[in-house]
Amino acid sequence: MKQRLSALYLWLDTQFHRVPAVPRDLAVTALFLWAAFLASGILISHTGDENNSSLVFVLAVVLISLVTTGYLYGIAASVIGALCINYFFMYPYSAFNLTISGYPVAMLSMVTISCIVCALTALVKKQAIEAARRERNTKALYEMNEKLNAEKAAIQLQSDREAIRSSILRAVSHDLRTPLTSISGAVSVLLNSPDISSKNMAMLTDIQQDADSLISMVENLLSVTRIQEDGSPIKKQDEPLEEVAGDALLTTRRHFPECQISMQLSDDILYLPMDPLLVKQVIVNLLENAIRHSGDTQHICLRLVRQGRWAVVEVRDRGRGLSPEVLQAVRTGQPLAQSLSGDTTRGMGIGLSVCQRIIKAHGGFFAAANDPEGGSVFRFGLPMEE
Repeated sequence: MKQRLSALYLWLDTQFHRVPAVPRDLAVTALFLWAAFLASGILISHTGDENNSSLVFVLAVVLISLVTTGYLYGIAASVIGALCINYFFMYPYSAFNLTISGYPVAMLSMVTISCIVCALTALVKKQAIEAARRERNTKALYEMNEKLNAEKAAIQLQSDREAIRSSILRAVSHDLRTPLTSISGAVSVLLNSPDISSKNMAMLTDIQQDADSLISMVENLLSVTRIQEDGSPIKKQDEPLEEVAGDALLTTRRHFPECQISMQLSDDILYLPMDPLLVKQVIVNLLENAIRHSGDTQHICLRLVRQGRWAVVEVRDRGRGLSPEVLQAVRTGQPLAQSLSGDTTRGMGIGLSVCQRIIKAHGGFFAAANDPEGGSVFRFGLPMEE
């Protein structure tokens, strides 16, 4: 029963507030004044004389002030009520009379008391509305604070995970680099031995290639861990890009002596702030990607050029070109899908991811495209000035 009454009250309140404010308040004022008039008429019919009609109208004024908006309707109801009492419920009946002793004071007192009660009621209602508003604001702030605390905890957890991941990668990479370098060096010595059969020579060549590939991957992991994850700038120093690119070219030729790689230098000297080891790693990655994955090892070109305020490095080949998945990964900055992790793209995903991170940390741009004449083009730009 209580739930039904509560539901009925909510329905009536909803329907009541659907009506526009002005006609609703006028209707409420007229209704309560009419109810006060009827109640005073019933009282005077039983007593035969004026009997507390002013209290009935004061009660009506209080209810009107409580339900309507502002002070206007309550004050108007108090004036109308005083006039009704004087005309209908005070001697001589059905006539206005302010000449009898006490009538003016009684009417003035009633209007004053009604106005004061109206003002107090409206003030109490305003304070209640303000308290409800503050409660809603406090609840909203509390929920927002809880949400921010949850996001802060999630960010802190993610930061801790990144720090742990970087520490593990750094430790594992350092531990792997030494034995891999030893394996590659030992295989090189064995390959230069004259008494090795062709079968063993092929096996040693595969071992050396896999070892060099793992060394390159380890270098990439170390480069990733060197980049600050919190967005702070990397340590830069002014270096000529030609020297860094030449060093990267010598490193690549040492690992792949049978490949033909040409280099085109810019007419201007490209002297700019950078981390030379990281930029060298980017160029080495792009050259090795072209050698390993393009299908072309004889027409690879490393080109340096200045375009406005950018020092641009391009690596071109005449191979099979890039798949739409690789182009999409470069555009979005996302790693390659695991479905593309076969032999044809093995190591390419982490290499491109490292390149993008390094160039982004330098404030540059990184792009890839298929050349209309055949092959692919990887290019990145570094700002000439800070």
